[in-house]
Amino acid sequence: MANYDLTTRIAPNLDRHLVFPLLEFLQDRQMYDDDHILKAKIELLNKTNMVDYAMDIHKSLYHTEEVPQDMVERRVEVVARLKSLEEAAAPLVSFLQNAAAVQELRADKQYNLQMLNEKYQIGSVQIEALYQYAKFQFECGNYSGAADYLYQYRALCTNSERSLSALWGKLAAEILMQNWDIALEELNRLKEIIDSKNFASPLNQVQSRIWLMHWSLFIFFNHDNGRTLIIDLFNQDKYLNVIQTSAPHLLRYLATAFVVNKRRRPQFKDFIKVIQQEQHSYKDPITEFLACVYVNYDFDGAQKKMRECEEVILNDPFLCKRVEESNFSTVPLRDEFLENARLFIFETYCRIHQRIDMRVLAEKLNLNYEEAERWIVNLIRGSKLDAKIDSQTGTVTMEPNHLNVYEQLIDHTKALNGRTYKLVSQLLEHAQAQAAR
Repeated sequence: MANYDLTTRIAPNLDRHLVFPLLEFLQDRQMYDDDHILKAKIELLNKTNMVDYAMDIHKSLYHTEEVPQDMVERRVEVVARLKSLEEAAAPLVSFLQNAAAVQELRADKQYNLQMLNEKYQIGSVQIEALYQYAKFQFECGNYSGAADYLYQYRALCTNSERSLSALWGKLAAEILMQNWDIALEELNRLKEIIDSKNFASPLNQVQSRIWLMHWSLFIFFNHDNGRTLIIDLFNQDKYLNVIQTSAPHLLRYLATAFVVNKRRRPQFKDFIKVIQQEQHSYKDPITEFLACVYVNYDFDGAQKKMRECEEVILNDPFLCKRVEESNFSTVPLRDEFLENARLFIFETYCRIHQRIDMRVLAEKLNLNYEEAERWIVNLIRGSKLDAKIDSQTGTVTMEPNHLNVYEQLIDHTKALNGRTYKLVSQLLEHAQAQAAR
């Protein structure tokens, strides 16, 4: 399944530290040669300060206890630089560790800077030293210390660009520590800044949105409410446009979220149009499955793609989250995906056919006859589907369910208010942008 591996597309949009979990996953799944993965790790580590980790990987790769002299020299440099930065940041770090002194700080940054300078002889030099010290800690792999110092730095920083850089670093650190609730808060802060009208430039704004969506994958597929939140973010017009123009591979994750999220069905129809439009620029078994069911009505193709979807999920580092139960592990997202995929096939097939052969339907659903009959019975009971099963003939008979003219009118106009509001908002934004020029 290496053909469907998106690491080479995703990695360029991540901080290099965020690439390590992806490489660990690929190594664990044995999708590539082990030496190839180890060399990729060393190449990444050479651009960080995690020298000890690089030494350990070098020993594993070349089956030796000796390491190159340049690594030894690099380690000496890192330790010396860390000590130097620690000394430069020491006055401010000591202040921040004093609970009584920290209580003197206020929400007014200018007041804080003046107070620190007059009372503690701490100025812009020490504040900048704290940023460099936090950044160096991050590069050394001390994500907890980096997150704390970056948080404190942002409370004192008056430079918007520096503050934004610190926020990106704080987000990366929280992701790497798997603090999903805090990471989500930082993600929302970052999104608010990126979406603001006074952001640096339109080009930087687009690039920042690309990075934000890639980084968010770690959070959305680990947070309890992530599968809903990813739709709320990725399906916004300004983010969906970026996906279509610059990162179509992210459609895999939005498509998966739509399949497993029953609460977002009204938006699903519009998303199918996006899948249809983007088939030339990106497709994988998950997007092709939706195209088979809702665009081409190719149920044999959907059956084949459903089997491939399972493999894609099991070999994707974001989708394949395992849950340990007793003596075995499960992949909840895979189970939910396959269950809802069968439901999609069943619902669409039933809309086209009034009488359905159970054997044919079982084949379409990748189930044996008894499993298919049991599954359909439970579905009819649970969803109050207007259908009957004839066990003697082995058929399912669908009762016609035609909407009257009033229901059709409501169905076609229920989203009109939201679309009108969105159109007016876009016109106002455009008018304000023109006036600002």
